[in-house]
Amino acid sequence: MMVFSMLCYKRIKQLFCVLGLVLFASTCVAASNSLHIRSANIISYEDEFLLNADAEINFSKEMEKAILKGFTFNFIIEFQLFSPRTYWFDDEIVTTVQQVSLSYHALTKQYILVRNEQQRTLATLDEAIEDLSVIQDLKVFQKKDIEKDRPYKAALMMRLDHKSLPKAMQVEGMSSNEWKMSSQRFEWVPNLLK
Repeated sequence: MMVFSMLCYKRIKQLFCVLGLVLFASTCVAASNSLHIRSANIISYEDEFLLNADAEINFSKEMEKAILKGFTFNFIIEFQLFSPRTYWFDDEIVTTVQQVSLSYHALTKQYILVRNEQQRTLATLDEAIEDLSVIQDLKVFQKKDIEKDRPYKAALMMRLDHKSLPKAMQVEGMSSNEWKMSSQRFEWVPNLLK
């Protein structure tokens, strides 16, 4: 009797482990939204500084379905230049915010990306996401905003604007990660003396 109960216990334990792994894997696949900034730099052009950056963006199946149904996704790109302080809050020099929207036009079967009032049409969602993930020549500040002998740091974040989603998705987004999409705070020391 003792051997039988030990065998049953082992089988039940194995069954729970397998079920746990299956549930974990299905959760990871279902909530596959991700937004990660890979690189960023600032270049000088005439009297301005321009931001170039590259991100890795992945949409979940639910987001792909929603965009095909006609929902527009607005992404916010936020750049900050600040001067670090040792014993106090950092001194914020400039903050630049850009909004980029991505939508699908069912009649033409094209994806529309709007950035700085410039509209691009793309044939596939993969092309649209690739275009969305590249930030190129974004004007972030002017040379008159900085001083030569002062240390500076730059920070970049990108996120899905949760407030611009339809109310039903906002409510659903409070309880699940399906509609939450935000990058890490990417910081670096820019070379502004060029």
